[in-house]
Amino acid sequence: MELLVRYLDRSNSISSVMTQDVIKEENLRDDLRYYFMSPCEKYRARRHIPWKLGVQILKIIMITTQLILFGLNNQLVVSYKEENMMALKNLFLKDYSGVDEDDYSVAVYTQQAVHNSLFYVLDQYSQLGRLSVGPISYAEDEDGKLLPLTLCKEYYKRGSVEPSNEAYDIDAQLETVCVTHDPNTTNQRKTQNSSFFDLDFYRLVDIKITFQLRGINLQTVRSRELPDCYAFFVTITFDNQCHSGKVKIFLDIDAQSCACRDWKISGTAQKNTHYLLVFDAFVIIVCLTSAVLCTRSIVLAVRLLQRFSRFLHENYNRKVCEDDQSEFLNGWYLLVIISDLLAIIGSILKMEIQAKSLTSYDVCSIFLGTSTLMVWVGVIRYLGYFQKYNVLILTMKAAFPKVLRFCCCAGMIYLGYTFCGWIVLGPYHEKFEGLSRVAECLFSLLNGDDMFTTFAQLKDKNILVWLFSRAYLYSFISLFIYMVLSLFIALITDAYETIKRYQKEGFPLTDLQKFLREQKDFPVAEESSQTDVHARHSVLCCCQRVPENDDVILIS
Repeated sequence: MELLVRYLDRSNSISSVMTQDVIKEENLRDDLRYYFMSPCEKYRARRHIPWKLGVQILKIIMITTQLILFGLNNQLVVSYKEENMMALKNLFLKDYSGVDEDDYSVAVYTQQAVHNSLFYVLDQYSQLGRLSVGPISYAEDEDGKLLPLTLCKEYYKRGSVEPSNEAYDIDAQLETVCVTHDPNTTNQRKTQNSSFFDLDFYRLVDIKITFQLRGINLQTVRSRELPDCYAFFVTITFDNQCHSGKVKIFLDIDAQSCACRDWKISGTAQKNTHYLLVFDAFVIIVCLTSAVLCTRSIVLAVRLLQRFSRFLHENYNRKVCEDDQSEFLNGWYLLVIISDLLAIIGSILKMEIQAKSLTSYDVCSIFLGTSTLMVWVGVIRYLGYFQKYNVLILTMKAAFPKVLRFCCCAGMIYLGYTFCGWIVLGPYHEKFEGLSRVAECLFSLLNGDDMFTTFAQLKDKNILVWLFSRAYLYSFISLFIYMVLSLFIALITDAYETIKRYQKEGFPLTDLQKFLREQKDFPVAEESSQTDVHARHSVLCCCQRVPENDDVILIS
C-alpha cells in the first residue's frame, strides 16, 4: 500500500512539473507571437490601442510641417546672401559682366587696368551710401566709429627678372604691407599713400582689400518673421600668383547673421514667432514620446530574446541562431530613436533661431533634414505588413550584403580611374581639374549623362593626351555600363527571384518560427462571423487581417 501511495505521489509531482513547463512554454510562445504581430493585429488580439503607430503618424505630419516652414525661411536667408553677393560684385568690381568667369569674377591684363580696378574699389567704397539701393552701410565698432578699409599687398622680398636673358634672381620670402582707409577720406589717402600703389608686378603676389558692412534682411517681414541683421566681411583679391600676365579678381563674402540690437516692429510678426515656438516645443514632446516607446520596445525584445535563448538551452541545448537574433534586435526602432534625437536637436536649434539667440541655419537644416529623411524611411516598416510591399523590403534586405561587397570591389576600379583621369586629363579638361570633379564626371558617365560633351570638350592640342583620353573614356564606359552595372542589376534580380520563389514554396523555417508554429494563435474577441469573413477578404490585409493558427509573420 505504501508503495502505491509513493508511486501516486511521484506521478503527481512529475505531472505538476510537466504542467508548469508546458505553461511556461505556452506563455513564452504567446508573448513572442504577440510581439511579432502588426499594430492592427495586436489590437484585434488584445484590444490594445496602437499608441506607437499613432505617435509615428503624428510625428511624420508635424516634422514634415516643421521642415517646410523652416525651409521656406531658410530659402529667404540664402537668397538674401546670394543677392547681396551679386550686388556687391556689381558695386565694387569694374567692368563686371554679371557672370563669373570660371572660378573668378573679373580678369585684367594690363598694369593700367589693375590700377583702375583698384582705385574703382576705393571710389565705390567711399560712395557706398549714395550708390547702394539696399539697406546696407559701413560697420561700426563699439564706440560708434566707422571701421576702416584695409588694403594689403603681398610680394616677394627681393627679385629681378630678365626674360630676354632667361635670368632671374628671386628671394622666395614674402612680405606684406598694409594701409587702412577711412570711408570718408578714401580719396585723400590715394594721394597720401601713393608709394603703396607703385607696384612691381614681377614681385607682386596678390593684393587684398578687406572691409566690413552691415545689412538688414527685411524680406522676412513678408513671411511674418523677425528680420535678421547681418555682418558682411568682404574680401576682394587681385591674384597674381601665376605671373602669367592675367590678374584674376575675386570677391568673397562671409555673411554672419546676428540679432539686431535695437528693433521695433508692429503687426503679426512677433505673434507668429510665439506660435512657432509653441509648435516646436510640441514637436519635441512628440519625439520624446516616440523615443521612449521605441526604447521600451527594444527592452522588451531583449527580454524576450533572453527568455527564448534560455528555453532553447534548457530544453534542446541549442543557441539562438543569428537570423532569429536579428528578428529581436529591430533596426527600425534604432532608426526611429536616432531620427527622434536629431529632430529634438534640430527643433531646439530652430527655437533658438526663432528667438534670435542663434543663427546656425545650416546646422539646423542638416539636423531637421536628416531626421525627416529617417522618419519617412521608417514608414517602410509599416508598409512591410502588406504582402506586395513586403516583397520590395525583403529584396532590399536580402540583396544589401551582396551589393555592398560588390560595390567595394567596383569602388577600387572606380578610384583607379578617378586618380588616373585627374593626373592625366586634369590640365586639359575642366571636368577633370579636381578629384571630386573627376568622381562626379565619371558618375555622370556611368549613368549615361553628358557623354558627347565630355568627349568634345577635351582640348586636342596634345595628340598623345587626346589619344589617351579616348582609350580612357571608352574603356571606362564599356567596363562600367556593360559589365559592372549589369552585374549590379543581376544581384538585385537574383535576390528578387529568390524572395518570389520563397513566397510560393515557403520560406526556410528557423528555430523561432518552428517554435511559434506549434501553438494556437491568441484568442480573438467575440465578433460576428460576417465580420470575420469580410476581414479576411479585405484589400487592406494588414489592418483587417485575422491570423490563422499556424500563420506567423516576422517583420524586423
